[in-house]
Amino acid sequence: MATLMDSRTAGLKFSAKLGATRAFLHAFGLFGDPFTRLLQGQQDPYPLYAAVRKRGPLHRSHLGTWVTGSHELGSRILRDRSLFLNRRQGGVPGHELMDEIPWDSSILGLDPPDHTRLRRLAQPAFGPKMISKYRISVEKLCHSLLDKAAASDGFDLIEDFAGPLPLLVIGELLGVPEEYHDRFIHAGRKVGPVIDGVKSLKMAREFRSAVDDLDQVFTELIALRNREPGDDLISRLTAAEGEGKLTTEELLAFCTVLAVTGFETTTNLIGNAVLAMTGDRAQWDLLRDDPDLAPRAVEETLRYDSPALQAQRVPHEDTALHGHHIKADSSVVVLIGSANRDPEVYTDPDRFDLTREDPAEHLSFSGGMHYCIGAPLARMEGETALRVLVDRLPDLHVAGPVARRSSPVISGCVRLPVTAKPR
Repeated sequence: MATLMDSRTAGLKFSAKLGATRAFLHAFGLFGDPFTRLLQGQQDPYPLYAAVRKRGPLHRSHLGTWVTGSHELGSRILRDRSLFLNRRQGGVPGHELMDEIPWDSSILGLDPPDHTRLRRLAQPAFGPKMISKYRISVEKLCHSLLDKAAASDGFDLIEDFAGPLPLLVIGELLGVPEEYHDRFIHAGRKVGPVIDGVKSLKMAREFRSAVDDLDQVFTELIALRNREPGDDLISRLTAAEGEGKLTTEELLAFCTVLAVTGFETTTNLIGNAVLAMTGDRAQWDLLRDDPDLAPRAVEETLRYDSPALQAQRVPHEDTALHGHHIKADSSVVVLIGSANRDPEVYTDPDRFDLTREDPAEHLSFSGGMHYCIGAPLARMEGETALRVLVDRLPDLHVAGPVARRSSPVISGCVRLPVTAKPR
């Protein structure tokens, strides 16, 4: 009975906190603060990004957060080693709603020296040699998924192809045996949407359950790799745990966050690329006629419709930034989606263009010491998936209403129905 009452009390507290947060954001949004309106979730955030840029390279929003939509300043902030992810006393600003959720410390929420230590342990899994090894497997997975999906007149690109592909690849990288695949994929898909933010008590409960499932899967796999080590990341990290180089909690958290972020980024990259190019057949035809443009298609998608829309940094001491005095522990947000379409840097930035000449580096994988460790894998998966799609389904086109995510932090499709005549 006590457990039931505790659960109900926690649920009421969570619902009250969620309602208060929504009301707070709505109230400030009514006063015309573009950043606050972005936090409410927009299917098309780009007009608001333009409004942010009009306020100058850096301004303070009504919420007290410092915001930039500038590519030049955003790049400097992401590379500034005096800026961190957490406050001095710990905790990422703006993540208060996550207090009710048991998300362990992971590489995404750590600052040096712990971040550096964990990154060094995992880095070899994402080196050129390993990426080349994975490429053959990724191509086979792409063909296998399309064999099933394209057997019918139409299919959902996200549900049947772009969604399962990266989870299967991450599973191989981690060393998840085939008998665990169903559990792994089911839990990964439940955890992923929480990157957008927790939007309901039901979502919070499903997330708790999915994290518990992933923890159980990885706990069993860690025990297995202790007995039977292999050539995979879990085996490598399990050996490091035995040598005292990381804790069990860090190992579990790393596996979970890699599964979720690796899935989300690549799924949305593939979906956003197909949506952009099939919306402009000239771009799709360019790729169809020259599949070697696939790397350029990936980079232009990351610029034009970045899966990651913002990143946050925190100074631990009072600091000066672009002529403003920023107090310690203040939140500084880089709007990646805005920076990647900054007209000060890109010509005709709101147009997807595979022939764009010498584009500046986009910020979609962040920068500096927190540059995305999985960027080489995501790029390779995106390139391979696009090559296979244009080869197998050269006449691919959208075949129904597209459902996009309404999120301040993630850009992607929830549903992308397509049809094509296989070659």
